Amino acid sequence: MTITQALSAAMAHGLQRLDAQMLLLHAAGQPLEARAWLLAHDHDLLDAVVTTKFELAARRRAAGESVAYITGMKEFFGLSLQVDARVLVPRPDTETLVQWALEAAGAQGSVIDLGTGSGAIALALKSQRPGLQVTATDISADALAVARSNAVRLGLDVAFAQGNWLDPAQNHRSGKPPQYDLIVSNPPYIASGDAHLAALTHEPLQALASGADGLDAIRQIVASAPAHLEKGGWLLLEHGYDQAARVRDLLTQAGFIGVRSRRDLAGIERCSSGKIEF
Repeated sequence: MTITQALSAAMAHGLQRLDAQMLLLHAAGQPLEARAWLLAHDHDLLDAVVTTKFELAARRRAAGESVAYITGMKEFFGLSLQVDARVLVPRPDTETLVQWALEAAGAQGSVIDLGTGSGAIALALKSQRPGLQVTATDISADALAVARSNAVRLGLDVAFAQGNWLDPAQNHRSGKPPQYDLIVSNPPYIASGDAHLAALTHEPLQALASGADGLDAIRQIVASAPAHLEKGGWLLLEHGYDQAARVRDLLTQAGFIGVRSRRDLAGIERCSSGKIEF
């Protein structure tokens, strides 16, 4: 079977062309971005090992597993992150949150990323602003193992702590909770009864769902954040496509000022923020 034939067979079984190309590149041991290699070798015969690996990957994708989990890699904000079923796959939507955080943080200061998962947000911030002091927390030891591995592989100095949201900061050994210039988080925000969860069974549920209306985690973060922010500090949150107004209300009720939302590339209000008054 040639490369062209293998791709055609995969697409005939419902795979999108780009997914099929990335899976074949992975099976052949090529970089995932090297689609030109496929064109240059389109009539080459695949050996049995590559063919078997590609067919297995194609079946996994057809069953709903993400390309990122199958290949073990996901690009995010210019970084190649290792991912697996212990963490949520970083979404392009979250780059809106990172860009906003970079604008709010400036060149220096202290930032904490809550529920870091693969480390995507924290590592993206550190890669763009080496002068920032970046801390990242997650309640999952498995997720932190992935994040730490990514930090080591990318050579980025981020501090990690296990615990629920700001709990690791609250339990700081100095006895006084540390203060941050910026708190940023992409917490779970899908309602526990949402029908969309059925299509996300390959990803960790605790990183996706958060109570009956999807806002339990955001409520916890908004309530605890003021005690951990420097005067003039920012809280930035990613949330669901229809949650912006409710999140703004939560921020306002908690005493934040300058409350506003920002749209992602699709024009959806994807992130909201508030500031602690000077």
